[in-house]
Amino acid sequence: MKKKLNFTQYKSRLIKSLDSVDTIKLSKIINLFKKKIKNKNKIFVCGNGGSAAISNHYICDFLKLVRQKTNFKPRFLSLANNLETITAISNDINYDKIFSFQLESLFDPGDILILISSSGNSKNMVNALKFAKKNKIYTISFTGFKGGYLKRNSNLSIHVKSNTYGISEDSHHILMHYLMEELIDQLNFK
Repeated sequence: MKKKLNFTQYKSRLIKSLDSVDTIKLSKIINLFKKKIKNKNKIFVCGNGGSAAISNHYICDFLKLVRQKTNFKPRFLSLANNLETITAISNDINYDKIFSFQLESLFDPGDILILISSSGNSKNMVNALKFAKKNKIYTISFTGFKGGYLKRNSNLSIHVKSNTYGISEDSHHILMHYLMEELIDQLNFK
């Protein structure tokens, strides 16, 4: 029987996964966010399961706090937050199209798509990435495990070295909060 992981071990694994992140790429993301927010482009976010929750948390924090603490009105949209739309697309079209189908109606060239996926191989995420690339939507992926298709094919990939969902998702969530705090620091305060 496998020995249970204690908190100290879990924390150590989480820190190790965060230490594996390329901080130069994080700086690039912040610069992209600044540019896109100033140009009034949209920044879409999507993910499945726990990554969907992180996608929705992006909207909560970036939309509210960036607007509250700066002179900008960011246009962040989660493709994972409308259960009615997701289930209608899934039922009537195909679950693999739940994100790409929404993008078809909502995107403009020059927008950004953030894809959050531990495996990097979910079919609906791969389809969203393919659609984005064909339509000049800049793609940023946050992956764990081996990174999969998203790591290999995104314009910019943030990969955390972890083979578990908990550590991958915790790392992606922490990185989301870091990006928001740093973005606010770099934009004009009210």
